[in-house]
Amino acid sequence: MIRICGVVRESIVDGPGLRFVLFTQGCPHACPGCHNPESHAMDGGYLVSGEKVLEEFKRNPLLKGITLSGGEPVLQAEELIPLCREVHALGKDVMLYTGYTYEELLKQGSPAALALLQEVDTLVDGRFVLAQRDLTLTYKGSRNQRIIDMRRTRETGEVVLDAVEEQNIRMD
Repeated sequence: MIRICGVVRESIVDGPGLRFVLFTQGCPHACPGCHNPESHAMDGGYLVSGEKVLEEFKRNPLLKGITLSGGEPVLQAEELIPLCREVHALGKDVMLYTGYTYEELLKQGSPAALALLQEVDTLVDGRFVLAQRDLTLTYKGSRNQRIIDMRRTRETGEVVLDAVEEQNIRMD
């Protein structure tokens, strides 16, 4: 079971294309200015099965993929991995927002978190920093966050920024 805060069945602001967004419940970061503070309580929200989420996801053939947001999705990595695999089996992509940096996740070495990263196509990493908030950025809230192309990062062994992130940087 996955503890969630809620879902948005159709979004165009939480990643490329039309997306299904799953907001997980529970977050240790509690970033000042967070756009989703109701997702912070570890015992809040409600439980839903990955199968139920997938059933909802499948109802819209126009979706490009699923976005995992929060709260902090990495806290429920083990529960999210099967869902991500099923989304990929449908030919769709997976985007993940995390308050951890990619390097922090690697250093922590959690087998579940590392396995979840294997299922992610696009990663937005880093805590939201209110002093670096910028509403002109695409798919992220503050300048310190990065949009990482995880396929290319896995191939090269080095962080490779997504094309959208390259565009965000050129806007500076």
